[in-house]
Amino acid sequence: MINIAIVGSGPSGCYIADMLSKKVADAQVDIYDRLPTPFGLVRAGVAPDHQGTKNIVRQFERTLTRDNVRFVGNVNIGTDLSYDELKAEYDVVALTIGALKDRTLGIPGEELAGVYGSGEFVAWYNGHPDQADLNPDLSGNAVAIIGNGNVALDISRILAKTAAEMNSSDITADAQTAIDASPVQDIYLIGRRGPVEASFTNAELSEFGELERCVALVDPAQLPAGVPENLDPKAAKAIEKNLETLRGYAANNTDSKPVRLHVMFCASPLEILGDNGKVCGLKLEKNKMIDGRPQATGDTFQLDVQTVIPAIGYRSEAIEGMPFDDQRGIVRNEGGAVEAGVYTAGWCKRGPQGVIPANRADAMAVAKQIIADLEANTPAGDSQGFAATGELLRQRGIRIVSFADWQQINQAETERAENGKLREKFNRIDDMLALL
Repeated sequence: MINIAIVGSGPSGCYIADMLSKKVADAQVDIYDRLPTPFGLVRAGVAPDHQGTKNIVRQFERTLTRDNVRFVGNVNIGTDLSYDELKAEYDVVALTIGALKDRTLGIPGEELAGVYGSGEFVAWYNGHPDQADLNPDLSGNAVAIIGNGNVALDISRILAKTAAEMNSSDITADAQTAIDASPVQDIYLIGRRGPVEASFTNAELSEFGELERCVALVDPAQLPAGVPENLDPKAAKAIEKNLETLRGYAANNTDSKPVRLHVMFCASPLEILGDNGKVCGLKLEKNKMIDGRPQATGDTFQLDVQTVIPAIGYRSEAIEGMPFDDQRGIVRNEGGAVEAGVYTAGWCKRGPQGVIPANRADAMAVAKQIIADLEANTPAGDSQGFAATGELLRQRGIRIVSFADWQQINQAETERAENGKLREKFNRIDDMLALL
């Protein structure tokens, strides 16, 4: 038997498990996850009102119910089981641990109460156990979200939607209650670069034209007349669609709805301002775009906001003993190869770039490399896999959560949902384990 361990049950891990469990003869694939719940950022990162995107879990469920695939949940590689112990018992290890740590702005004031990284904020409203106690302060009337990607749009949209608009989502009840109670009237979506360079997609951008209580606004002076020449035709088409949507927002009436989304470009945050340890404003500097790069102008301005959410990317976190590039915040690798018998894929391989289809392509390429290496160097067949690691975990008192256990948790979440929601997640591990 060839024993294969995958660390992380998000999209990359599930895609690799799918291919290797089908293509490698006599393979046993064990997927380890530190949470009792599978599917990684599909469960806890994809916006709760984007259920179409989350439907990919149906494919992953088919993989996890295969006879030669085992889900090993509630096991933290690095603490419950060391990286070296895992390597010692498996022929192949694939690291697909994602990138969960927020990158910081590196400006004064980030330590103030009222500043939340986008990763922790998204995890909070998605019911991730890491942020069950975040309890963000949304008591002010203005929020600044720094970033021009889809995550920044997701956060803006969730804050702007009514409870009725979220009824078919899987946002947690606590988060929805907090958002409903918030008096927020102005949401500032701020990008350092211009609208041509923005990284959000039109599907997400255009959703703001359909919201019940929120109007999207843009300063028409910030919009170019057209798309720059010499761009790739596909990229030019996507940019033009964004510009068309933004032109529509530029024509909106500021007072038409009670909540306003201000889409702002060419502004870099300089300092988060505080009063008695809490956010009271944001100081920014205007930029001008030169050859696609933002250049500071020296012209500054201030926004009166009480909450600041930087959405500027993520880093992976190192597991002790694992080769790690601390500067880039990724697993150190060459084309997915980490060291003998160890591979990596997804955001922890190349940084937090690309949506689920991009991760699928990356995972497939790494899986093919694993298959080629196994064919070139057939393992001796003396690895113990889960027979050894499972015994170690039991000796250490770790409650291993199987896929059947997860199905119990899944059913309980579905049954306790109210108001048309698809599920009400448990956001504490102890509550999940208490069900089993």
